[in-house]
Amino acid sequence: PPGAERDGPGLRRSTESEVYDDGTNTFFWRAHTLTVLFILTCALGYVTLLEETPQDTAYNTKRGIVASILVFLCFGVTQAKDGPFSRPHPAYWRFWLCVSVVYELFLIFILFQTVQDGRQFMKYIDPHLGVPLPERDYGGNCLIYDPGNETDPFHNVWDKLDGFVPAHFFGWYLKTLMIRDWWMCMIISVMFEFLEYSLEHQLPNFSECWWDHWIMDVILCNGLGIYCGMKTLSWLSLKTYKWQGLWNIPTYKGKMKRIVFQFTPYSWVKFEWKPASSLRRWLAVCGIIFVFLLAELNTFYLKFVLWMPPEHYLVLLRLVFFVNVGGVAMREIYDFMDDPKFYKKLGQQAWLVAAITATEFLIVVKYDPYTLTLSLPFYITQCWILGIILVLTWTAWRFFIRDITLRYKEIRRQKQEHKYEKDKCLSNGDGHSSMLEEQNGNKLRERKL
Repeated sequence: PPGAERDGPGLRRSTESEVYDDGTNTFFWRAHTLTVLFILTCALGYVTLLEETPQDTAYNTKRGIVASILVFLCFGVTQAKDGPFSRPHPAYWRFWLCVSVVYELFLIFILFQTVQDGRQFMKYIDPHLGVPLPERDYGGNCLIYDPGNETDPFHNVWDKLDGFVPAHFFGWYLKTLMIRDWWMCMIISVMFEFLEYSLEHQLPNFSECWWDHWIMDVILCNGLGIYCGMKTLSWLSLKTYKWQGLWNIPTYKGKMKRIVFQFTPYSWVKFEWKPASSLRRWLAVCGIIFVFLLAELNTFYLKFVLWMPPEHYLVLLRLVFFVNVGGVAMREIYDFMDDPKFYKKLGQQAWLVAAITATEFLIVVKYDPYTLTLSLPFYITQCWILGIILVLTWTAWRFFIRDITLRYKEIRRQKQEHKYEKDKCLSNGDGHSSMLEEQNGNKLRERKL
C-alpha cells in the first residue's frame, strides 16, 4: 500500500510514488531476440559473401574492431540484465550498460600502453589528436570593469561567457536529478571550486578569477541548475504515474501525450540519504561525494594527459556517457544503502562507474606522474589538513563519543529511576505495616472494652 515501508519483496518503500499500470504489453516492449539475431546474421553474411574485402590493413582493423563492438552491443541490448529504470525503454539502459563495458575495456587497453604509444593511439580515433595542446588560462586580469579598455570595459566578463557556461548549467541540472538532494549537490559544487583553487598550480585550466569561481560558477551556473533541478524533482515526486497502453487511449491528443510521457520516469523514488543516521550511511555518502569529485577532476586531467582539446567531441561524448550511466548508478547505490537486506550486492552499473572512475585516475597517474606530484602550496596543505581534522573529529563525536555519552546518560537515568521506584516501594511498604499495626491495636482495645 502507499506509504508502507519495504519489509520484503513486493512491498513499497515510503519514498516511492504510487503507480497505476494497465499492463499492456505491445510490440514495442517485447524482447525481439530472434529478430535481432536474424538481422545480425544477415549483415555478417553480406560482409562475408557479397562484399569484397579491402586491401587496407589499417582500415580492416578499425572496421573489425567496430564490428566486434556492435555485435557485443547487440548481444547486451537483447540479453543483458535489466536495471532499475524502464523508461523510455529497458533496452536503452541496457545499451548504456554495454557501452560502459566497452569504455572500461578501452581504458584498460590505454592503461597497458606506454605513454607515447597511448597518446599516439588516439590518432586512430581522430588524426588531429596525439599533438600536445596548450591549456587556456582563465585567470589573468580579474577586473570586472576594466577602465583601461575604453572600447569594451567588460571584456573580461564577456570572455568568460563561452560555451562552457550553459554546459555548467545543464550539467548541474542533470546532476541534481541524479543525486536528488540539495545539500549534497551544493557540497559537491563548492568542494570542486576549492579543488580548483588547490590544483591550479598543476593545471592552468583551473586558474580562474574569484568572481568566475563563486559568482558565475557556484551561484549562477551551478546554483541555478541545482534550483531548476530541485523544482523538477518536486514535480516528479508529486506527479501521478498512471500508465495506459497507447492503443487503449481513445483520443489522438491522449496518444501524443502518452508518447511524450514515455520519456519521463515510470515511477519516482525520493532519495533520503540521511548521512547522520548511521556510520555506514555517513561513510557511503562521503564515498559518493569523493567519487563524484574524482570523476569531475578526471575530465580535466584526462584531456591534459591524452592531449585532447576541451572542445573535442570525445570530451563531450564522455560527459554524455556519464549523464546516462550516472543516474542508474546513483539509484543502484541508493537502493543498496537504503535496503541492504533486499539489495544484497551493488548494482552492475554502479560497479562499472566506480571501476571506470578508478581506471581513469590510474591512467592519469601513469601518464603524467610529475604533474600529480607537484606539491601543494603550504597554505593549501594547511587548509586541507584542517578540513580533514574537522571531518574526522565530527565523525568521532557523532558516531562514537556522542553515542557513548548518550548510552551513559541513559544508563544513569535508568539507575535513578530504579532507585526512585525502590525507595517508593520501601516507603509504601512501611506505611502499610504501620496501618496494620494501628488496626490490630484498635481491635485489641475493642475486645478489652
